Amino acid sequence: MTRRRFFTTLLGGLALAVTESTRVVAEGFTKLNKPLKEWRALLSPAAYAVLFEEDTERPGSSPLNDEKRDGAYVCAACYLPLFESSTKFDSGTGWPSFWTGIEGRLGTKRDWKLITPRTEYHCARCGGHQGHVFGDGPAPTGQRYCNNGLALRFVPTSTTLPTLRT
Repeated sequence: MTRRRFFTTLLGGLALAVTESTRVVAEGFTKLNKPLKEWRALLSPAAYAVLFEEDTERPGSSPLNDEKRDGAYVCAACYLPLFESSTKFDSGTGWPSFWTGIEGRLGTKRDWKLITPRTEYHCARCGGHQGHVFGDGPAPTGQRYCNNGLALRFVPTSTTLPTLRT
């Protein structure tokens, strides 16, 4: 391989990575630019670590794994509804899992932390890390949005959704 081809390939890959890492889908919502110290003051240390340091909770540790009621799952940081209970399923992984999110509410980026690429997704409004999406979910999408329970709050249908944080 020539030096020119090597650098062309490298730069092309970097351009793709930058494009994927900055893609955010947030139709109808203004992206928040709250400083991290303000999020830290609003959240528990464990929730902050998951949402803004991309930590992962232990499998099987979330009470949301057993949640069966009708309702919505909202971002634990900004309260944007991300998932409907009708899309939740038991993946057997130990994390709350969904076969799709609410359209326009999730952004994605490529994650290389485990050497092989994964697709990380986050709240499109506040940027809070939610989890990773995999292609081994049920019909109709075949997707598995594997979510950290600490990154979500469940709101039953009988309860009013919380006001979005600003």
